[in-house]
Amino acid sequence: MSTGASGPLRPFVSILVPVRNEERSIERCLYSIAAQSYPRDRIEVLVIDGMSQDRTRAIISRFAAETSIDLRLFDNPRLIPAAALNIGLQHARGDLILRVDGHAALGAGYLQRCVQALDQHAAECAGGVLLNEGYGTVGRAIAAAMSSPFGVGGARFRTGGAAGETDTVAFGVYRSDVFDHLGGFDESLVGGEDDEFNYRLRDAGGLIVLVPDAIAAYTVRGDLRSLARQYFRYGFAKPRVLARHPRQARARQLIPPASAIAGIAAGVAAIAGRPAALRALLGAYALLTTGASVAMGRRHGWRAVPAMPPVFFCMHAAYGLGFLAGTALLFTNVSALHQPSRANEQTPFG
Repeated sequence: MSTGASGPLRPFVSILVPVRNEERSIERCLYSIAAQSYPRDRIEVLVIDGMSQDRTRAIISRFAAETSIDLRLFDNPRLIPAAALNIGLQHARGDLILRVDGHAALGAGYLQRCVQALDQHAAECAGGVLLNEGYGTVGRAIAAAMSSPFGVGGARFRTGGAAGETDTVAFGVYRSDVFDHLGGFDESLVGGEDDEFNYRLRDAGGLIVLVPDAIAAYTVRGDLRSLARQYFRYGFAKPRVLARHPRQARARQLIPPASAIAGIAAGVAAIAGRPAALRALLGAYALLTTGASVAMGRRHGWRAVPAMPPVFFCMHAAYGLGFLAGTALLFTNVSALHQPSRANEQTPFG
C-alpha cells in the first residue's frame, strides 16, 4: 500500500458497470457508487453501454457532469456483458476491480467491507449478498423466490450465509492481477460469464470469499415472461461452464434439469395412458412449492404468497429446459469446449 500526505493510500478501485437500456435504474446505481464510504479520489467508474436505445446514455452523461467522481463512458457494440467487462478491463487503472450491474445499488459500505475482506482472508475476490427487490405482486414474489433455497438452491450470495470461502459471487471485488493470470471474461458465453470466471479462478487456486454484511440491492424482473427468459439463459449457459470446470459442479445445479426430465417423463407416461406418474409428480411438487411459499411469506410478507407457486415453477422449468438445451448443443458441438476464448492460459496462484 502506497503512502500519501495524510497516511497510507487505499488501493485504487476501478468499478465496471455494464449496461443496456437501464434508464429506470442506472441513476440509482451511480448514486450508490458515489455514496460509498470508500475515498472518492480512490475510485474510477467505467460505464460500458451496449448501445442503449432509451435514455440511459443521457442519464449517465448528466450524472458525469454533476459529480466529482472520475466517470468514463464506453461503447459496447457486441452488446453482451462479457464483452462490456473486457472493454472495461482494457481501460481500468485500478489495483482492484469491482463489477456491478446497472440495475443494482450498492450499500454504502459495500466496497469498503469487500476490500477489507480481501486483506483479512488473503483472497483474490470478495463479494457481498444480494437483497432482491421487486415491485407489484409478481415482482415481490420473484424477489422472494430469488432469495429462497427452493428457488435458487444454495447460492449463498442470494440466500446469505456465514463469512468465508464460497464458490461464486455476483458483484465481486477482484485483485486486478487475477486478470493478468487468467485473462478476461469469456465472450463466447451470452450468460454465466461471471460464474465461468469465478470457477476458472478457483480452479487456478484462487480464493473467493462471501462478505455477508456487504449488501447490494438487486431489482428483479417484474413479470414471468422476462423471468423465464432470464432463467433459460442461466440454464443454457451452465452445461458449457460446468463442462469446462467439472470440479466446481454442485448438486443444486443439477436439480432443475433433473426435475425437467422427470416432468417430461411423467408427461410421456400420461400420454401413454399411465397418468399416475404425472399425478404423483405434480402432487409432490405442489406440496414442496406450497411449503416454500409459506416459508418465504413469513419472511417477506404474505401478499406475494399467491403468486409464488407460478414463479417457482417458471424459474425451475425455464432453467431446467435451458440446461437441457445447452447440454444438447454441447454434445453436438464438443469442439467449442476447446476453442480459445479471450482468457489466457491459466497460471496457478500461490
